[in-house]
Amino acid sequence: MSEELRPQKRGRKIAMTDDELDAFLGEQRTCRVATIGPDGPHATPLWFVWQGRAIWLTSLTRSQRWADLQRDPRIGIVVDAGSEYQELRGVEITGRAEVVGEAPRTGEDVPELKEPELAFARKYTGGDTMFHDGRHAWLRIVPQKIASWDFRKLG
Repeated sequence: MSEELRPQKRGRKIAMTDDELDAFLGEQRTCRVATIGPDGPHATPLWFVWQGRAIWLTSLTRSQRWADLQRDPRIGIVVDAGSEYQELRGVEITGRAEVVGEAPRTGEDVPELKEPELAFARKYTGGDTMFHDGRHAWLRIVPQKIASWDFRKLG
């Protein structure tokens, strides 16, 4: 994608550095994904990996989310953590979802999926092998905008 990542304008004092953002997205397990459906917004939780400066999602191809993204690839994603106000932190990403590989995924060789699938398998199963059920497919979201916050920086 040739679009340049838009810089965060507000909250720079509490914004995460690139290293902090990479670490945070590497350790968190669930994101919330918002798509635009025929009746308005549709939000769902999903597992994800942050790989190559992109969010990678595996989605059921027979889901409302998938249908929404085929009509309109715009997507919003939030990953957050913390219980008390002074420990809240998170990342909001907006971009466009792009299907990578076959849909649904059955396991054919797709070099572009090698690293995301390895990262996903390690993160969620503790192994090196990605299971392909013939019902899910991969979506890559290269951020057009990233906003982050870490209230722990407020002191």
